[in-house]
Amino acid sequence: MNLKELYQDIRAHMQKSLEALEHNLAGVRSGRANPALLLHLKVEYYGTHVPLNQIATVTAPDARTLVVQSWDQNALKAIEKAIRESDLGLNPANRGDALYINIPPLTEERRKELVRTVRHMAEEARVAIRNIRREGLERLKKLEKELHLSEDDVKRAEAEVQKITDEFIAKVDQALEKKEAEILG
Repeated sequence: MNLKELYQDIRAHMQKSLEALEHNLAGVRSGRANPALLLHLKVEYYGTHVPLNQIATVTAPDARTLVVQSWDQNALKAIEKAIRESDLGLNPANRGDALYINIPPLTEERRKELVRTVRHMAEEARVAIRNIRREGLERLKKLEKELHLSEDDVKRAEAEVQKITDEFIAKVDQALEKKEAEILG
């Protein structure tokens, strides 16, 4: 392994942490109808737990409504049950062909609670990125011996790893700011 491969590997791991954060943030309710809100739900379908997006489509025709259309009409009751039992506090209306979910506006207290939750998620992502940096620097120490790097080369490599880390921490902060604005806005 050379330094370029090390940087690419560190970048790839940090990107996965960022994507995990973005996926988790998408599942946090923000007062607007967002199909991603229901992505994490599992529905009991013929005896197995199946992700909702494998048996239905979720659309947001307007800012306050989600529509869940199942490909199998027999699954609508199970989908409705899964939504009611979730921690989202949503109450779907079954109109025969689809489920219609009205997204009520968030209370101020609930908004503050959600902001705390997304800040915690962002902090976990920052910690994951810092751990990736630490592991990368440890791998750099091993490479230093293998490649017989000079002290200057090691300092430059450490600076590059820090630069990559700062870039991803900034991306985490941007994702957090965007979600906070969505929740509070």
